[in-house]
Amino acid sequence: MSASPHVLGVIPARGGSKSIPLKNIRPLNGTPLLAFTIRAATQSTFLDRCVVSTDHPDIVAAARAHGAEVIDRPAELATDQAPTEGALLQVLEVLGRQGYRPEYVVTLEPTSPFRTAALIDRCIATAIEQQDIDCVLTVTETRKCYGRLVDGRFEYLFPNQPRRRQERQPLYEESSTVYVTRTTALERDRSVLGRSRVGVVVTDAREALDINEPLDFLIAEAVLAQRRLEEQHG
Repeated sequence: MSASPHVLGVIPARGGSKSIPLKNIRPLNGTPLLAFTIRAATQSTFLDRCVVSTDHPDIVAAARAHGAEVIDRPAELATDQAPTEGALLQVLEVLGRQGYRPEYVVTLEPTSPFRTAALIDRCIATAIEQQDIDCVLTVTETRKCYGRLVDGRFEYLFPNQPRRRQERQPLYEESSTVYVTRTTALERDRSVLGRSRVGVVVTDAREALDINEPLDFLIAEAVLAQRRLEEQHG
């Protein structure tokens, strides 16, 4: 049996959120949002290293307080326009100088607090098993009716769908919960998706919850409250 590949987790957590200042360390049920992702990464079976990439000292302090390794991100890689891939490649460069080179890079946005270590491991296992793909990403199922506005009219993207939700064919929406990218593809294409076939892992909407707006924090607090009730009642 061949040795397990090196798999690096990267939590990109810049400090410049506009909708919610310092969103990545805002408390959720008393815990910095970032800490939920650090915990899941720490519990992963496949990740042999995980780092937080950030440009903000308060995020550095919170990450280290919860046991994470931190790599300082240059300001030019932390602007609103800077793609996440720039931060990932900078992490690879820094760790490469230390003699560490992973076969896969796993992008874990800190805004998904309900992502589990089991989901991370499912995605990594899928990437390892399917050697002809550059990336594995998470998706969620939906049976909503989507359309576009054309000259003030609503036009369905998929006409003639059944009116009953249960009878519609499922569609799948890309979530930002987990991306597993082959390192060579990330470096070649500067994209977490690479350019060959993309593998998928389907997850449920709760685990894929992505916090971007103040309302999302309220929803997440409600989910945690429901979990506590379920635990109390066994």
